[in-house]
Amino acid sequence: MPRGLFITFEGLDGSGKTTQIKRLAEWLTKRGHLPVVTRQPGGTNTGDRIRALVLDSRSTGLAPMTEMALMFADRAQAISEVIQPALDAGKIVLCDRFTDSTEAYQGGGRQLGSQVVLDLHRLICGNLQPDLTLLLLPPLERNLARARSRNQRVAARTGCDEGRFEAEHDAFHHRVADKYKQIAAREPARVVLIEGDLTIEEVHERIAAAVSARLSRGGSGVPVPNAQSTP
Repeated sequence: MPRGLFITFEGLDGSGKTTQIKRLAEWLTKRGHLPVVTRQPGGTNTGDRIRALVLDSRSTGLAPMTEMALMFADRAQAISEVIQPALDAGKIVLCDRFTDSTEAYQGGGRQLGSQVVLDLHRLICGNLQPDLTLLLLPPLERNLARARSRNQRVAARTGCDEGRFEAEHDAFHHRVADKYKQIAAREPARVVLIEGDLTIEEVHERIAAAVSARLSRGGSGVPVPNAQSTP
């Protein structure tokens, strides 16, 4: 059976990843695919416990290396339990964040550098690479305001606080965004940068075009009918 297609979504919190993953999953389903949708951190029982720890604002004092180690522990479990089995079964996997997030947030934001992240990815994750990465980078200030407002609403409604990273100072988030741009420049064949003040529909159209182009080149067990069709 042909290997499935591994598509990741990246960007700062508040960039619209959740909305766009849902829309792409619906778009793929209409075209005969049943994508597997997962997220990092999270997506497994172990990963959800790591997520609760690493994103909670009450988790103060985590050393940058500890934070990065937790992210890779989550990722290794997700690859073993969800991602690799789905790819082996020829499915399309849509993943909200992968190692690019660790390179951006811990490598860039925490200033650990890229090399340690890439080395750990080779060691712990078997160097599994996405076939396509969709990097959403709307204007930073609007991004942060939306993410912080959302986290406050969720915390008030559910008591679940996942605002630890959003609480960081703006300089941290500028370093994250800069590192994302460096990754996109380094790997243009894999990373599609969708940047600027775009509507939800405009972003979806660009994503659908990128996915159509990737599917038309193969890499998924199920070909897309009319792979160049519009959303």
